[in-house]
Amino acid sequence: MTVLKKTLLLAAIGSSLFATAASAEQVNLTWQMWTGSEADTKGWQHLADMVTAKYPDIKVTLTTTGWVDYWTRLPVLAASGQLADIVSMQSLRMPNFYSLLEPLNDRIAGDKFDVGAFTPSIIGGMSVDKQLYGLPYDVGPWVIYYNQDALEAAGIPLPKPGWTLAEFTDAAKKLTKDGKYGFGITPVNYSVLASAWGDKYVNDAGELDLTNPGAVAAADRLIGFAAKDKIAPLVPPSADVGTVVQGRFNSGNVAMYIDGPWSIIGMKDQAKFKIGLTTLPRAEGELSAVTAGSGFGIATTSKNKDAAWKAIQVLTSPEALQYLAEQGRALPARTASQSSWYKVAAKDITNGGEALDYSLAHSVPYVITNNWAAVENLFNQYFPPAFAGSADAKQTMESIQSLAQQ
Repeated sequence: MTVLKKTLLLAAIGSSLFATAASAEQVNLTWQMWTGSEADTKGWQHLADMVTAKYPDIKVTLTTTGWVDYWTRLPVLAASGQLADIVSMQSLRMPNFYSLLEPLNDRIAGDKFDVGAFTPSIIGGMSVDKQLYGLPYDVGPWVIYYNQDALEAAGIPLPKPGWTLAEFTDAAKKLTKDGKYGFGITPVNYSVLASAWGDKYVNDAGELDLTNPGAVAAADRLIGFAAKDKIAPLVPPSADVGTVVQGRFNSGNVAMYIDGPWSIIGMKDQAKFKIGLTTLPRAEGELSAVTAGSGFGIATTSKNKDAAWKAIQVLTSPEALQYLAEQGRALPARTASQSSWYKVAAKDITNGGEALDYSLAHSVPYVITNNWAAVENLFNQYFPPAFAGSADAKQTMESIQSLAQQ
């Protein structure tokens, strides 16, 4: 072989290798995620950068929208074939959207990925028919956030985990004055509080059952906070009402509201008062605190599923969840990482660890139907008029039950 031929051959081989390397460097993944604040977005971008740090040939492009817009756009993106490679998913919405995601059981078995490192309840929440569709990053029970400064100014003892509905209502009444309210409610608080009080709104067959006596009684309590006791402000019939109530809490207009540990990151930057946590108020019996969480799945339409599988393992790795815990963004789904959240994220939150420990110790599955998104939309539509006194609990529940079955 002549020197020229050898040179050309080596050049061709080198060119081929370079092309392969260049191709490897161009694995571009897209990731869609919701966000509630600038700090929130920075945290997710940090995780995206962690993927590239571990796998230099993978770049993750993050796209964020608000919570409500995320769920409105998700079915539209799916229908138009524009889903991202990595799809963020909340456990409560998994029954509605799992068909958009790649089953993970085979990949987990093939890589011997340790799902036992995660809190069991959230693995269950991210699964449908024993098939896991997403790796979770957080888990958490709903709790009561309170304005400690307001409680102390009113001479109200800070609520202890396990407090009763009567104690809660008494505190909220004392905090309602001078144009401010003791409690901020949203329509979707219904199922969270009904569960806490032991009232069933889904029957044993998994069907929506809002007209049974217990379900109606729970609705009457919730509606009564605004319509009867006047301890809660009226809210608009909007899917974004949760953001409105959170904003009123952060501004000091309402002294207590329901949320999860995932909201602390944004709250710390906005609230100008001392924040405390306690459990949901219980009725006559023991507290039943529902938990939920979120994670990341791989779109069935992704053309880069192997790379996406690598990426979601990084996004839910101990290092990533440690970072989220320290930022206050999430109570980690990995049990070994949860102490970091208590020590770092919750250190400035009065009774934060105690409230969450108590709630997790009294936790129950969040029971939902397979059309839960539609049910919540009906809650958002029909509870606000009832809060204003235009309908009673029985009428409200009958309307929602009837429309949810159509």
